[in-house]
Amino acid sequence: MSRGFRSSGLAVTAGLVGLFLLEPGLHAVTDTLPASISDRDFWKLTEQLSEPNGSFLSDNLISNETQLSTVASALTARLQPGGVYLGVGPEQNFTYIAAMRPKIAFITDIRRGNLHMHLMYKALFELAASRADFVSLLFSKPRPAGVSTRSTAADLMNAYWDIPTSSETIYQSNLTAIQDTLVKRHGFPLSSEDLDGVAYCYRSFYWWGPRITYTSSSAGVNAAGVTYADLMMNLDTGGGGERSYLASEDAFMFLKALQTRNLVVPIVGDFAGPKALRAVGRYIRDYDGVVSAFYVSNVEVYLLHTRRAAFCANVATMPLDDTSVFVRPMHLNVLKISVSRPGASLGAPLSMTLSAPVVDLKSLPFDSILKETATCR
Repeated sequence: MSRGFRSSGLAVTAGLVGLFLLEPGLHAVTDTLPASISDRDFWKLTEQLSEPNGSFLSDNLISNETQLSTVASALTARLQPGGVYLGVGPEQNFTYIAAMRPKIAFITDIRRGNLHMHLMYKALFELAASRADFVSLLFSKPRPAGVSTRSTAADLMNAYWDIPTSSETIYQSNLTAIQDTLVKRHGFPLSSEDLDGVAYCYRSFYWWGPRITYTSSSAGVNAAGVTYADLMMNLDTGGGGERSYLASEDAFMFLKALQTRNLVVPIVGDFAGPKALRAVGRYIRDYDGVVSAFYVSNVEVYLLHTRRAAFCANVATMPLDDTSVFVRPMHLNVLKISVSRPGASLGAPLSMTLSAPVVDLKSLPFDSILKETATCR
């Protein structure tokens, strides 16, 4: 999610997400992070680590980052599996989690609506047996013929693009299954406001389908821009192909396993607030874990100088080492990606064209969380 970045159309200039990286560490992982979290403890974590609900200028139901796969490829190359992932915002976290394979992930966002969305996703991951089933449930569309575990993300998006959305009855049935998964299977004591929040998120995906954009739900129109489908079929500009979380069955199943074991924990919190990030760091430290990567999007843009210092101080309390990295947007404007649907129909197949130069992430400036927060300690 690039908060504040507004795509002007289907031909977009990439807001390249930069990785501030050091060479991978050679140390052995010695943490005692849990292999699973009980339902009771999962909900306790979301409540006890969270701060009061805050607000933002949009509801951020999907991201608008056009370099997801390039960043995911770099994460895989640079970071060892088995650490801790911290993030913010919607579905791009799943792509980064699938790339770096952490033991546990915490997604902290100022809005409780983000927690509602991640609860929706949690239920969908658990209900779906495959990527094709997941997309079917997410958009309340019947599964088309021909998709399989071997399908690419582009195959899936193209297959579902023209499939008519199911009836209101099917949508309500799916919503009930989501809510039952959360309330009856897991026993989460969701309030009526929480249930309404989950329903709001799910309704938006039902209404807009794979055409949903960053502004669809907040603006009330399906404005031109990067769609969910575009994000899922995103290509690694280094030639690594698709790397989104729906690019392979293996990536999806890794996330499904994490979600089923309650190891993707959504938290409500202000990055510069007094509690949430410090509480997350304390939890990780208690298990001798280390933060491997912290995806901060461009949240720091919204933190004035004094609040940015508070954010830095919060991160400085976390267990870090010399391989811990920030993931941030860097609007370098050096690569253009054109996403189009040839033909007159909006239902025409999707295609993506890259134009040179291709960015080598290894050539980007790098720094570590540990060095950056040293003055805050």
